[in-house]
Amino acid sequence: MVGIIGTGVIAETHLKAYLALSDRCQVAALCDIFPEKAQSLKEKYGLDAAEVYGDYNEMLKRTDIDLVSVCTPPFTHLPVSIACMRAGKHVLVEKPMALSLEECDEMIEVQKETGTYLGVVCQNRFTKDNQILKTLIESKAAGRVLFGQVESFWYRGHSYYDLWWRGTWEKEGGGCIMNHGVHQIDLLNWIMGPPETITAVLTNAAHDNAETEDLSAAILTYKSGAVVTFAVNLVTHGQYQRLAFQCEKAGISSPCQITSSRSTDTGFPVDDPDAAAELEKVLEAIPESDRTKHEAQIERAIRFIENGENHPEDSADGRLALEVITAIYQSGFTKSTVRLPLDRNSLMYKKNGIIENGKNFLAAKQNAGSGNQEELN
Repeated sequence: MVGIIGTGVIAETHLKAYLALSDRCQVAALCDIFPEKAQSLKEKYGLDAAEVYGDYNEMLKRTDIDLVSVCTPPFTHLPVSIACMRAGKHVLVEKPMALSLEECDEMIEVQKETGTYLGVVCQNRFTKDNQILKTLIESKAAGRVLFGQVESFWYRGHSYYDLWWRGTWEKEGGGCIMNHGVHQIDLLNWIMGPPETITAVLTNAAHDNAETEDLSAAILTYKSGAVVTFAVNLVTHGQYQRLAFQCEKAGISSPCQITSSRSTDTGFPVDDPDAAAELEKVLEAIPESDRTKHEAQIERAIRFIENGENHPEDSADGRLALEVITAIYQSGFTKSTVRLPLDRNSLMYKKNGIIENGKNFLAAKQNAGSGNQEELN
C-alpha cells in the first residue's frame, strides 16, 4: 500500500507511475495541507479506495501503508521523511533530498535506526540515452574520460517565482542549481563519481523577484585528471539538457551521439570508423527497458521493499548531489575553489550556514534600486 504526501504537479507523476504498477501496489492515501487538492487528484484518477488527509501524521497512523512518496516543497523533506521512517514506512523523497548536508545526515541516521528504505528521486538515470551514456563510458571502449560538458538549460518566466516558497534560501534552499541542475549533477556523479574540487560563479540575471541564483557556471576536477564544466540557467530559449564527454577514443553525448576521430601524421583529425564500430557493438548489447523515469525508479524501490532490501546507497547518492550543490554555492559566494568532501565543519554544512553566507540577490537589487533613487533625489 502506498501513500503520497503533497499533491502538487510532481505528485501526479508519481501517481501515474504507481497506477502503471497496479499489479504490485495500490495508492491507499493522498495527503495535502489543502485537502481539496488531494480530493481533486483522487477524483481525477478514480481512486475510490484512497483516503484523503490534511495532516500526514494522521495518515501515518495507518498500519497498512508500506511506502510513501514525499512530494512536498524542499523545506519539508526532513520532517516529513523522518516522520514516515519513524512510523515504519519506506520513503521515496523528491529532489533535492533536503536543504543542507546536516539535514541529509539526520535523515540517513534515522534510516539506519529504523531499517527503512530511503530513496531520493533521480528519474533521469532511467532514460534510454543516459543509460547508454553510462554503459559506454563504463565499458572503457572509448578510453578514459578527459573532458566533460554538462548543460542544464531551462527557461522560466518571471511569474515562476510568484509561488510563495520558490526562490527563497529558507524554503527552497537555492535557485536553478538546487532545483533544476540537480538532475544533471546527479547524472554526473553517477557517471564520474565525486569531484575533488569545484570553482563556480553565480548570479541572478533575469528574476528580480527571487533571492536565489538563476544562472551558474562551474568547473569540476577529478582524481583521474578529468575536467568537467557544469552550467545551469533559467534563461535559455528552447531549453535543453545535455551531457557530453570527450574520451581518449571517442566523444559520447546524451542525447545519444557518438563521434570518433583519430590523428593524422600532421596531428589533424579524420574519422575513426574502427573505434566507432567498437562502441556500436557495446551499444547493441544494451538491453531494452520497458520502464523509464519515475516509473522505472518506483518499480526499483518496490522491488527492494518486496525483497527486504535497504540499499543505503540510494540515500547516499541523494546526499552526494546536495554536497556538490553546496560546494558550488560555497565556491560562488566565497569566490574561491572548494575541495570535497565537505564535512561538518564546512562553511555551509548547516542550513543556517547557507542562509548566513549566501547572497540574497533580491535584497541586493532592492538596495541597489533604493540607492539609485537617493542619488536621483
